[in-house]
Amino acid sequence: MSRCYLGALVLLVLALLFAAPPALAAESYDNCTGFITSLPTTISTQGTWCLKQDLATAITSGAAITINTNNVTIDCNNFKLGGLAAGVGTAAYGIFAQDRVNETVRHCNIRGFYVGISFSGAAGGGHTVEDNRFDGNTRLGMIIQGDGSVVRRNRVFDTGGTTGLANAFGIYTQFSVDVLDNTVSGVTTASGSNGYTFGILAYNNPNGRITGNIVRGLAPDGSGNAAAIVASASANLTIRGNDLEGNGGYGLSCDAVSADIARDNTILGFVIPNSLCDDGGNNYSSP
Repeated sequence: MSRCYLGALVLLVLALLFAAPPALAAESYDNCTGFITSLPTTISTQGTWCLKQDLATAITSGAAITINTNNVTIDCNNFKLGGLAAGVGTAAYGIFAQDRVNETVRHCNIRGFYVGISFSGAAGGGHTVEDNRFDGNTRLGMIIQGDGSVVRRNRVFDTGGTTGLANAFGIYTQFSVDVLDNTVSGVTTASGSNGYTFGILAYNNPNGRITGNIVRGLAPDGSGNAAAIVASASANLTIRGNDLEGNGGYGLSCDAVSADIARDNTILGFVIPNSLCDDGGNNYSSP
């Protein structure tokens, strides 16, 4: 290779390296059925409802967004849904639906509510909660009930501190719900509450998966205890490939009657790394 050619190639590479990056395309709202522009609000029409700005409310009860029909997607486009102004005594929910099917929440920053998202009711299901950030919600990051639901790639930070009830949960699910690739960091209870803290709790889950999650920073109060992942009244639940870090308490906890299988988990800093979950192998634990 000639020196002239090599010099020209180096100049081309440097030009490309330091060239201004291409402008990013503006956020597209082409798929939006409509926009949520104020709180509180109720969604009664199916379709995709979007945020195009940060929204906040100081309500202390009810819900910022109530979904009153099936097949609704809330896409916040990474904008904020805020309830911090209500304080730690709030009883308000961020997004709420009861006995509905096929509800989706994505790309939302939900903070400062008693419960960030509540999709509840045995008659509901098929929900998707993905790619959201939950920050500073005072009792539960989310409660998701209903067969066929999935909770994935969410970040749940600094949950707890309510003055209403003692215990705090990052992610709470009921029935056949898959909990995949989430981060739960920082679950606390109010001083003097003797409250328990739970990273992920799966209740009455007959055949779901809890895989690829990170749980850390559980801080119960007084005589309370901590558990990173709990499978209660569940069977044939797969708990696999999770990274759990604690300072006492339980890493994994299952019922004696369950057949929940735990394998390939890293469990660090818990007094009891695995309580009654069937050991499927390759679980690493260290106090």
